[in-house]
Amino acid sequence: MQAGKPILYSYFRSSCSWRVRIALALKGIAYETVPVNLIKDGGQQFSKDFQALNPMKQVPTLKIDGITIHQSNLSILKKVGEVSKDLREETQLTWAQNAITSGFNALEQILQSTAGKYCVGDEVTMADLCLVPQVANAERFKVDFTPYPTISCINKRLLALEAFQVSHPCRQPDTPTELRA
Repeated sequence: MQAGKPILYSYFRSSCSWRVRIALALKGIAYETVPVNLIKDGGQQFSKDFQALNPMKQVPTLKIDGITIHQSNLSILKKVGEVSKDLREETQLTWAQNAITSGFNALEQILQSTAGKYCVGDEVTMADLCLVPQVANAERFKVDFTPYPTISCINKRLLALEAFQVSHPCRQPDTPTELRA
């Protein structure tokens, strides 16, 4: 088993990476970040070195206690983006808005019976770790939050917590200067 600090292979804007960063921060686990730019050079996740680490060619990848764990969802947007260049941005925007809205419609209803300060009562749970990055995606894809007052309120409370602040994409070592907080 590997001793020492865990290593997180991450892309600053990846919502999946963000969830892992939040969890590590909540648990107080110090880790090293190795940025993997999903755009530059056709995607650094496709390099031979990274493929040897993660044959799925995705972030995040976490090396901890001799174990390598990986998962991501960028491939879905890339698939949608394979349409012609003229339609690519509009198609991705529409698809993302529809997918997020569908999920948020259901979640807003569920939260009526589960929410306290956070998604499930008054303690941070895995649901909260998933919510904040998804709300950020929704903001990025210009989703209207008017129908989602509970989601908005919970998200605001979560973003006030230190673990969510230090893990935010605008505070990562690979965040472009113009997107930094």
